[in-house]
Amino acid sequence: MRKYVDWKYVKIKKCYTYFNYILILRGGNTMKIGTFSASTPITALSPNRYARARRFLATQGVTLVAGNLTGRRDSYRAGSIKERAAEINALIHDDSLDILMATIGGTNANSVLAMLDYEYLNQHPKTIVGYSDATAVLLAVQTHAPNCRVIYGPALVASLGALESEIVTTTWQNFLTVYRAAPGQAVTEQAPAQWTDEAVNWETFEHPKHMHANTWHYTATPILTGRLIGGNLNTMYGFFNSPYFPKLTGNELLFIEDAEKTAATLEKNFVMLALAGVFDQISGIILGKHALYDDQGSGRLPIDILQEVLGDRQLPIIYDYDSCHTVPMLSTPLGADVRIDAQARTVTFSKLKNFVNRPYLHAWYKNTCFLINDKHIIKQLD
Repeated sequence: MRKYVDWKYVKIKKCYTYFNYILILRGGNTMKIGTFSASTPITALSPNRYARARRFLATQGVTLVAGNLTGRRDSYRAGSIKERAAEINALIHDDSLDILMATIGGTNANSVLAMLDYEYLNQHPKTIVGYSDATAVLLAVQTHAPNCRVIYGPALVASLGALESEIVTTTWQNFLTVYRAAPGQAVTEQAPAQWTDEAVNWETFEHPKHMHANTWHYTATPILTGRLIGGNLNTMYGFFNSPYFPKLTGNELLFIEDAEKTAATLEKNFVMLALAGVFDQISGIILGKHALYDDQGSGRLPIDILQEVLGDRQLPIIYDYDSCHTVPMLSTPLGADVRIDAQARTVTFSKLKNFVNRPYLHAWYKNTCFLINDKHIIKQLD
């Protein structure tokens, strides 16, 4: 059982009639996270890193509920399309969960979008978090279950299973800053002093990662404001202009990031946005750092290619933002209002979705435990 303090008798309204007064144990609420693998079977491929992530969250007092595809592998994916969708839907229907967290990204999360139970999720909202290929699930939930708080942030194995404890802790604390923000509260994150994209120490230790001094850059103005949408660009083209992609209104700042792409692929993806008219429907761009970028001998940086594709469009850009595949990672609530300052290297979010960490309480009546949310019985516990 979870540990609680400060017990008191509280009258519960809108409950079953035989509940007049019951004992509620308040305080000490434990975060409960359900994990899903919408694409890559990382829990099977990287068992050491997965185990480290579980141990880290245990030290944070988090209860982890592993999706039913944990430890399974179907070649390049964790399961069939139906199995992967069923795993997420089972977590959506688990009303004891506060958060659904991706284990990692991949390539095929877009396959499950048409099968998710958005209606139930919107009626029983949770925080959804992940990055990279999880962008497909994040933006689909933002579009069809708008009561949820959707965060471009850490993935279980990729982010929280790293060997570098300081990096993991910083990434986790950045996530908590956004996750715990109350409705109407503005929250500010400070960019990390150093960053790295060095691809070492995945399963076992090889050598200390080389860290770089951190800077953000801008083209026209160091401060941008607007409603933020976006995520991983390479993932977006798998469901762009579909019913699962948010509608643009002209006030949005488009946040895009990518990793391990060549200059040629990056040009293709930027041109896709241009041809679709996206750059004519936004007010600015936030470009994340590109981890392990391959310029193919061109000497061109991602910002150079983006500006060439933009042509005469006068869109302001802030680039080298740290909510991306580099570490430590900032957490970015999609759909929130944002004020980003490239010189101060700070980002402030406001108008976050109303859903926050729900105060689930255990209540006992005649030796039976019930889970309570506000004034309603959620479910009887075994």
